[in-house]
Amino acid sequence: MAKLGNPPDVPTLRGLNPPFVTLRAEVDRLARIYFASGAHPSSWNTFRAWGPAANARFDHHLLDAAGKPHAQDRKVIYCAPTGMTCLAEVFQVTRTVNRTAGDPYLAVFAPTRSLKLLDLTGRFATQMGASLNIHSGPRSRARAWARALYEAYTCDGLLYLSSMDAGSKALVLTDRAEDAMPELPLANRPLADPLLTDLIDAFTYRLGYLKR
Repeated sequence: MAKLGNPPDVPTLRGLNPPFVTLRAEVDRLARIYFASGAHPSSWNTFRAWGPAANARFDHHLLDAAGKPHAQDRKVIYCAPTGMTCLAEVFQVTRTVNRTAGDPYLAVFAPTRSLKLLDLTGRFATQMGASLNIHSGPRSRARAWARALYEAYTCDGLLYLSSMDAGSKALVLTDRAEDAMPELPLANRPLADPLLTDLIDAFTYRLGYLKR
């Protein structure tokens, strides 16, 4: 059985030879789903400062003195190369794509500068003392790794595997990538837009999700 223990100290991590991948400026596209209304409204380019969130796998936020999540300088934004991976991740709890609740949007954007990502999709996950269970094991343990990796390596985020979309690649960008966000997205449409109906139907069919 794959194991996911606690991360080693930062000097130990820095002594390794980690693999990085580069996303090309103005060329590589990223997608994300966000909610424009509801309890925590956001926008297509908003990095979340509050955390760590209990349902987020790679938040690198620190807890406050009382051991609670709080708003801070550490921030994250979760995205993926494809809209289907975003759909799989965002609606994984209910496995039902609700196109209206919380006013969800699908945005596509291209970074304005190259992004350096630590690649956790291969054997380095094992080499650093974890395993591929970091993508599907306890989220609290994965967040401990995210904190350690943020402190050990100067990069813009993590490339990981979506356990909900057959191991497709997904990524989390940290506050270090805020300056790479474009002024405008390439696309930004509500999931309720009729123009997205056929696309969402295809995604939900492939994932086995419901839609309403």
